[in-house]
Amino acid sequence: MNVVLCVTGSVAAVEAVKLARELKRHDIHVKCFMSDAACEIIHPHVMEFATGEEVVLGLTGQIEHVKYAQADLILVAPATANVISKLTYKIADNPISTLLVTAFGYETPIVFVPSMHHSMYRAVRDNISKLKKEGITFIKPKVEENKAKFPDIDDIVLNVLRETSAGDLRGKKVLISTGATYEKVDEFRGITNLSSGKTGVELAREAFIRGAEVTLICGRISVGVPHIFDVVEVESVVDMQEAIRKHVPTYDVFISAAAVSDFRPVIDEGITKISSSEDLILKLERTPKIINEVKKLNPEIFLVGFKAEYGKSEEELVSSARERMKKSGSDLIVANDVSKEGAGFDSDSNEVLIIDDNILKVPLTSKREIAGKILDKVTKNSNR
Repeated sequence: MNVVLCVTGSVAAVEAVKLARELKRHDIHVKCFMSDAACEIIHPHVMEFATGEEVVLGLTGQIEHVKYAQADLILVAPATANVISKLTYKIADNPISTLLVTAFGYETPIVFVPSMHHSMYRAVRDNISKLKKEGITFIKPKVEENKAKFPDIDDIVLNVLRETSAGDLRGKKVLISTGATYEKVDEFRGITNLSSGKTGVELAREAFIRGAEVTLICGRISVGVPHIFDVVEVESVVDMQEAIRKHVPTYDVFISAAAVSDFRPVIDEGITKISSSEDLILKLERTPKIINEVKKLNPEIFLVGFKAEYGKSEEELVSSARERMKKSGSDLIVANDVSKEGAGFDSDSNEVLIIDDNILKVPLTSKREIAGKILDKVTKNSNR
């Protein structure tokens, strides 16, 4: 994949070095254009080091604005009010603005990452709106301290991967639950599990890259969530149930990756802290199986369930998964044995069986790879 990174004269130009290196870690070839103002903030040699390519500072007989205008994507990061306004009115008076006008004519995807004082950001909002209508993508800045700041690099990379993907989930709304629920014993204690939420977040990333509109229903997680996702935070099984009931009717795909508590304490109302001065017998009651409600709420939704077992044979795991599949009406079940080394709740890897009419055995690999294989199945079957 070939991306042209245009660095303009915002102080956020210092972030372009990290961005270029991160793009290259995703096997993206990066060619850099820099404005004169950007060169006053960071030296072109730094971007040459970051990209491994000579930086374009001016147009020559090589007609660089034409040569690179048909890249897979043009990324303007940071993007100043100046460069945004020039493309709005198709002004081509320097190497970067000339490249952008040429790329626009070729219908090359263009992504802007605005970074400026917030008053300037407000001043160019009409220009941003106009460019959005013309198909230009804008990544929202972090607005704080009266500034529109450079967003997280991970958010930018995800948008680059999305804009250059096949987009086989474009137009689909994907709902994903992830993380652990927490059931109070009192105001200081509770029952939960070891789910990290890593698989759910990786699924959200992959669905977003493939073009989907993604919403995450998050219980307790130990991993960061990209800011570009819509996130619904929940705590208890009841919270999770209410969030799913609210969202499921309007979504095309629901991936139930959360580790929802099977039991909750039966506690007396009004107790703030149980005394530790004597032994305690705790009564537990079963919680409802939320996944069994989904198809009743939305019969057309493509439903993906998860089934975790401990110390089971492969035959037992498949049997248990198919039973869950039958009861819930799931279209797909992902089953795993958490007792296997390297495949526990908080690890970065897993070993799973992806079960529909067939069984796909995925040996121990990263949760990112597994998310891709699950989404391959979802993409193939939900688009029928």
